Amino acid sequence: MQETPFCPRVGHLLPYSMSDYNTTDFTNPSTFILLGIPGLETAHVWISIPFCTMYAMAILGNFTILFIVKTEPSPHGPMYYFLCMLAITDLGLSTSILPKMLSIFWFHSREIDFSACLTQLYFIHCFSVMESGIFVAMALDRYVAICHPLRHSTILTNPISTKIGLTMVVRGGMLALPYPFLAKQWPYCRTNIIPQPYCTHIAMVNLACADTHISSYYGLFVQFSVMCLDGIFIAVSYIQILRAIFSLPTKNTRLKTFGTCISHLCAIFIFYIPGLFISLMQRFGRSVPLHFHVLVANVYLLMPPMLNPIIYGVRTKQIRGRLLRLITH
Repeated sequence: MQETPFCPRVGHLLPYSMSDYNTTDFTNPSTFILLGIPGLETAHVWISIPFCTMYAMAILGNFTILFIVKTEPSPHGPMYYFLCMLAITDLGLSTSILPKMLSIFWFHSREIDFSACLTQLYFIHCFSVMESGIFVAMALDRYVAICHPLRHSTILTNPISTKIGLTMVVRGGMLALPYPFLAKQWPYCRTNIIPQPYCTHIAMVNLACADTHISSYYGLFVQFSVMCLDGIFIAVSYIQILRAIFSLPTKNTRLKTFGTCISHLCAIFIFYIPGLFISLMQRFGRSVPLHFHVLVANVYLLMPPMLNPIIYGVRTKQIRGRLLRLITH
């Protein structure tokens, strides 16, 4: 059964099939060919400039967040613990994608070993699931801080926060673990060309010449259990938060309390809303060229690691103050 690929983070359909490319008669290739941005190969060097800039900003920004939280005595508590987890996850996600992508753009190094491809797809899916889970943990922290402010330190103690963080890490690792094992057992006889700059599970599904129903169903299960359930939990948390905010006596108090949620809400919107746009584009934009779909999917994966440290650096008073002191001194 020929399937259509998903956008790697949230499972949206990408409008191409392997029939769009030349196929060869071979079995189980040891390497695969990553095309980069199909149709724009001559512009790869120019395309690499914004992606390289995004990667540099993501590395610098997230390491800065980690450094400030580590060295500053005041930023402590669940929010900063989860923020550090988010920074590490963003570093892992961007590093899983960008180095190989840039080697394709700069050095035409399109070949990737089969085991390296499986490793890359595992970490892309793992870090994506982890990031969604960290946003859930942050929503829980905001809920307790606003709805139960006097009990915040007793409910979200350091051991409880650590257990929540470890649960999200383990969940991401376990949900992504079947992907490489399923992909490893399939025979591959259609083509070894992957029309994007990185390996994902659904891209491997489209290369397999075997029954991949189990993988398709599992992918839908992961998509539902991560995106839908996480989204519902975050939505319910913010409904309770808004109820608590509107019950506050003065407008200034309501605005000040809501301001503590702005960073988290911005990060959530950057993570989830583009996925909705991509889903609509895939369903109603079939005439859009393949290279545009691939570019949008790449930006969708790489934008949050770049923007998250900027959002939290600007909106968080302790981090902003420490950063200003580092710059001025």
